Amino acid sequence: MLNVGVLLTLLVIYARIYNKTRAVFTIGLMFFTVMLMLHNLIAVYAYLVMAPLYPNDLLPYFVGIHIAELVGIVSLLRVTL
Repeated sequence: MLNVGVLLTLLVIYARIYNKTRAVFTIGLMFFTVMLMLHNLIAVYAYLVMAPLYPNDLLPYFVGIHIAELVGIVSLLRVTL
């Protein structure tokens, strides 16, 4: 869920940039951010609902994937600021 928080921050920043510049590129960034946020929300929901179906040995891999994604999103936030 930390990923969603960082993505919300990016979305707000991109919306402010769009309001100031009306740059079409910023709409693309906002669309990308919303789609990535949707992916994260669906993934968290799926993990919670289907947790009994996954062996516990897979948990470190799921966490690793989300940490790698968080690093990428935070890097994007850092470049945006």
